[in-house]
Amino acid sequence: MTIRKAKKHDIPKLIDLLSQVLEIHASIRPDIFISGTTKHTTKQLEEMIEAESQTIYVAVDDDDKVVGYAFCKLREPSPSNNVRPFKSIMIDDLCIDASMRGKGVGKALVEHVKTEARNLGCYEIVLAVWEGNDDAKAFYEKMGMKPKETILEYVLD
Repeated sequence: MTIRKAKKHDIPKLIDLLSQVLEIHASIRPDIFISGTTKHTTKQLEEMIEAESQTIYVAVDDDDKVVGYAFCKLREPSPSNNVRPFKSIMIDDLCIDASMRGKGVGKALVEHVKTEARNLGCYEIVLAVWEGNDDAKAFYEKMGMKPKETILEYVLD
């Protein structure tokens, strides 16, 4: 397995993986997520692949077939009177093909992001996990991640 930056020819598999993760979210929160859709369109993915502020890392097999991805955004320090300035990488989305889960692909992607974050002088890596996505939460905790803050909601009827 190799990890590299996504290329335009990877977009069809990225769309497939985006659909897989969307269905997980839609099963947990059908009040928010629309089954049968994806977070990004082909056009948006093309733009993201070209963008400097966001990187899509893909894990590929020996035939260069995408088996997982990590969408990452570099977050630069913002001016603040009460918070120390620091850079971080946000894993905006991570998905492993259903046929490859449990085979070390996710771990390899997260370790790759850790290396990239260190090389960029980042202080931290952050991500969000939806309540109810217990498998993802357990995976991230196994990777050494800990809760930083909690977002609460009150759904209005």
